[in-house]
Amino acid sequence: MRFTRSIGAAARAFAPALLAVFLAGLAPAAPAAAQAAEATPLTLEEAIARALERNEGILIERSSFEASEAAISGAEGAYDPVLGLDAGYRRTKAPVNSAFSGAPAGELAPTDEVGEAGASLSQLLPTGGAVAVRAGTARSETDGAFGLLSPAYDALLGVEFRQPLLRGRAIDPVRLALRLTAADRDRAAASLHREVIETVAAVERAYWGLVAVRREVAVREEAVELAAEQLSETDIRIEGGAAPETEIAQPRAELERRRGELLEAREAAARAESSLKLLILGDAETDLWGARLAPVADAEIEATPVDVAAAMAAALASRPELAAAEAVIERRRAETAFARDGILPALDLVLSYDRFGLAGTRNPAAEPLPGQPVDIPADLEGDLGGSVEQLVDGDFDDARIALVFELPIGNRTARAEAQIARSAERQAEAMLSRARKAVRAEVLDAAATVETAAQRIDAARSALEAAEVQLGAERDRYAVGLSTNFLVLTRQNDLAGARLAEIEALTDYRAARVELGRATGSLLEERGIEIEANEE
Repeated sequence: MRFTRSIGAAARAFAPALLAVFLAGLAPAAPAAAQAAEATPLTLEEAIARALERNEGILIERSSFEASEAAISGAEGAYDPVLGLDAGYRRTKAPVNSAFSGAPAGELAPTDEVGEAGASLSQLLPTGGAVAVRAGTARSETDGAFGLLSPAYDALLGVEFRQPLLRGRAIDPVRLALRLTAADRDRAAASLHREVIETVAAVERAYWGLVAVRREVAVREEAVELAAEQLSETDIRIEGGAAPETEIAQPRAELERRRGELLEAREAAARAESSLKLLILGDAETDLWGARLAPVADAEIEATPVDVAAAMAAALASRPELAAAEAVIERRRAETAFARDGILPALDLVLSYDRFGLAGTRNPAAEPLPGQPVDIPADLEGDLGGSVEQLVDGDFDDARIALVFELPIGNRTARAEAQIARSAERQAEAMLSRARKAVRAEVLDAAATVETAAQRIDAARSALEAAEVQLGAERDRYAVGLSTNFLVLTRQNDLAGARLAEIEALTDYRAARVELGRATGSLLEERGIEIEANEE
């Protein structure tokens, strides 16, 4: 017993130093660089800005959006004019199964040589039709007796227009591709919007979670100090003979228990800080990964009521999930329209007009038919320029108007594809309806959580005021010998619990407000954030 009391006296003599050493032993283990460096202040706005710049999910969704816009440009490229050029040379000597082959003496067939060149310009039209302009020229020589001109120069200039009247009039593969890529772009934009909202919400939850756990650490530290003070007071009483030796066990055990809670709180703070860093830091920011972040808490919370009807209307108008579902419906509608168009028969209107030119010189090998002279009309004499001049004059032309009809018998494949496409469209509409109901439920849940969290703040503050009064009264009673360690430590625990309850209520209210903003789709607007998908 004497030995124990001697230790108690020594503890009282060095109580301030021992308490300092004890509290220092509670400091969390950290890298030397982190301990040496000062904490880096971080506001919520800075954390959000960092996350928006560095979040990989946003970068992925932004790239998907840019790819979808490129796909639209690619689909529109179907309406780019197409220029075609061709040139060639051909030499032909084919046997002729006729007594009138026109071949030179000693030959079985005449020899023809043709050099030709041509150009065309074609373009699809938004109506589903197509227009083409073509031009060509050729120079031909022959040693056959029936060729009037050698060399002869041919020229051609024409235009053709083709317009579907039934199948392909309302939609065609090009317009289908345009509608599909536009729907994909809208869905990609909605996905980007959603990823930004989720990122902002995650950052805010992590930020306020770190603030809360840091405040919890402060509460736990104060609880340890109070337990240490109670232990010191109890030891003084034992030394003075006012309390038995066994009285020291309870405050000592309580001190160790609170020390364990403090260590757990500090570990939770370290994990919360890591979670926030994961959201806001880039891989190359090695200095900040090892630094200690110091969240800068904002002003006191002012709870405001929730207009549920307005919140629900805002959610149905703004939620990106609904926009994405509507984009899917638009895609399915386009596919249904195209599939139904395939059931129709094809009826195309074709209009064409061509002009021709021909000029040359008399073929030396030409021989007259019996009783017929070999005369070259004056209008055909000349060279390539004369042939082109005939094109301008329009002496030789060809005008055509036609209807081209095609009717697949049965057409079972197209009818089946139309039925399949309509079924997919109905599924997409049902998914949108289900998503809208889920959004309504989320808004109701979020609004209820906000209201409950606001009431919990008031209750927690009232409980905190009562706990402070109770602890003060109990310590006064203990000072005059009317209370016990158990009651004082209990009141201390009640006070710590009330402070933690207030911290939890404040954090839950902030989280509830974030969730309400996410549920209504108004989080970005409330934070003044605008999405600029095309920065380049």
